[in-house]
Amino acid sequence: MNEKIKEEKEFNIILRLLAKTSMIVLFGLIFSKVVTYAFRIIIARYYGPEIYGVFLLGIMILQWFIAFSTLGLIEGILRFIPIYRGEKNKEKIKQVFKFTTTLFLFSSIFFAVFLFSFSEFISINIFHEPKLVLFLRVFSFVLPLSIFGNTFLATIKAHEKIKEYIGILNFAENTVKLLFLILFISLGLQIKGIALAYFLGIFTTFLLSYLFCKYKLPEILGKSKLPKEEKKSLNKKLLDYSLPLLFFGILAFVFYGVDSFLIAYFKTAREVGFYNAAVPIASLLTIVHALFLQLFSPIINRKYGEKDIKMVRDLSKQVVKWIFTINLPIFILIFIFPEVAINFLFGDMYLVAAPALRILAIGFIFTSVFSVANALILMIGKSKLILFDIVFAAILNIILNIILIPLPTIFFLDNSLGITGAAIATSISIIVFNLLLLFQVMYYLSIVPLKRKMITILLCSLIPIALVLYFKQFIIVNILSIISLFIFFILLYIILIFIFKGFDKRDLEIIRSLGRKLKSRVK
Repeated sequence: MNEKIKEEKEFNIILRLLAKTSMIVLFGLIFSKVVTYAFRIIIARYYGPEIYGVFLLGIMILQWFIAFSTLGLIEGILRFIPIYRGEKNKEKIKQVFKFTTTLFLFSSIFFAVFLFSFSEFISINIFHEPKLVLFLRVFSFVLPLSIFGNTFLATIKAHEKIKEYIGILNFAENTVKLLFLILFISLGLQIKGIALAYFLGIFTTFLLSYLFCKYKLPEILGKSKLPKEEKKSLNKKLLDYSLPLLFFGILAFVFYGVDSFLIAYFKTAREVGFYNAAVPIASLLTIVHALFLQLFSPIINRKYGEKDIKMVRDLSKQVVKWIFTINLPIFILIFIFPEVAINFLFGDMYLVAAPALRILAIGFIFTSVFSVANALILMIGKSKLILFDIVFAAILNIILNIILIPLPTIFFLDNSLGITGAAIATSISIIVFNLLLLFQVMYYLSIVPLKRKMITILLCSLIPIALVLYFKQFIIVNILSIISLFIFFILLYIILIFIFKGFDKRDLEIIRSLGRKLKSRVK
């Protein structure tokens, strides 16, 4: 009985930590999204859809080269360092860090030189975009800085230093990018200003994350005292886990980026720009799971290292419920009023992307809700299984995009720009990928990361949805009316969840705990 009370107490402590950390992450992500959107919106409005599309193509190519260069080892850091922290084995942590950074030194230089040397060939012969050359040449210098910055950030995250992680990645990097973009535009640097502002943002992340690791995590530096054979064994284990994730990273890039590439192939950079007005708005649905997964992943990896599967199961169910509860109203708002979101952020020139936004929102809410399944599969070391999943989903996505983008209409939907077809293809592939992960978690861990209360919460949303659709007929749709409707929706939604007992005792305990902290800070 005492053991059960102790477990429940520890579970509640972790839940409170997750909730507290999620608030920090929320603030960081909101700031990051606002600044990132401002960065993109300035480019989209000031330079127009063509340059905006070329810039995004450059970013996608950079991400592809980064995926090759990192060999999947960033995910290896995020898995093995928390496990060795659970085992209190500092020498193994040192070896993971040393081995990873040594490999990255060679791979990043090689791929940076390759990208610089072939920037003209890639830009002109493959994408027929001469303006892309400048971006790729600047991004070749970004590549090693980004790889080492991500390595230091992954190490910070693996040590559960989430505030510092958020501060560097979300605040510092994005602020520097935006401020320098504005400065360079005012100095008349034209498209050079975009590339240089991006470079300086990545350099800031590299510098700050390196300094933090050097002075706050000195135990990761230096030579490991492990015996030579044990080092070899650990290196092999790290590579066996990480190398499938190299291909996962590349294929994930194909999976999430192939729509833009194929739009560019079948259409022009202009259509890529239109499509990428919908993508960042739909990706708002990924904010919520990012709130919890920043700390959730290191915690479940540590608990898995301690063989505490029950804790992993209970945490998974609770976190999925929180993600679903918070994301549902956001999804409904985007789905009902896509034109308002696009017009407010990008301007009326991009309103043609509204149907694509509706469709992408469906795919992204699946990603958000089932993101925990992805973390659980990585936790048990089944990286090859995830590789199989992403291969299947990527092939499906490519085939569907090739079929759907050229069609003029799809189920009576206009597809003259190709972006509606791309959105349908991507959303179907996302749903299939996440269902595969869910079934695999059920098979390997006997965990169904869903709670029955989620059905209650879904039903509680139906009355607010009906009322919003009714009021929509009588109002002038603009940003103020949408905010008013959203506030009305949220209040009624929360009241109905309380009335129909959608929150369990653990939810209520967290709400009370956050309420007490908020009250004490106000005082």
